[in-house]
Amino acid sequence: MSKKHQDADVAFVEALSELVNTKDLAEIQVKRDYDDNSSLNVRITRFAATPAPSAFLQATAPTATPAAPQLEILPTSPTAGDPADNPNAVTSPMVGTVYLQPEPGAESFISVGTAVKEGQTLLIIEAMKTMNQIPAPRSGIVKRILVEDGSAVEFGSPIVILE
Repeated sequence: MSKKHQDADVAFVEALSELVNTKDLAEIQVKRDYDDNSSLNVRITRFAATPAPSAFLQATAPTATPAAPQLEILPTSPTAGDPADNPNAVTSPMVGTVYLQPEPGAESFISVGTAVKEGQTLLIIEAMKTMNQIPAPRSGIVKRILVEDGSAVEFGSPIVILE
């Protein structure tokens, strides 16, 4: 990367950071292609990731100011402390759009507290116009649903906590 690109990138990242703050955005992600061999991937997140809840946490008063924006240069691996670190997390086997029910207006496949059997459909991920049923890898109880209906999901990202 040339010094010219590097200086422009620093200014670009600072401008994106300011945009996140002034427009009260939670996150912004941008990719800049310079040529076939050079590009810049930037994700700026306004709020720091929160650690997994603990049974021994004490209540604290909320802070009045949000955390400073964080800069993350992509590609990245999942951040530490996220639900993917939970050994009971079921992860997405593909990239796509999540649907929690078989069709609009229908009852959801699962909800928190639902007992599921191995092989039972947890949700659907639409990938390339194909609806893929995602089965439970083991029997258990749904403790947490980590995705929203209609949201995008990436390969390997946690979708459900199943204990």
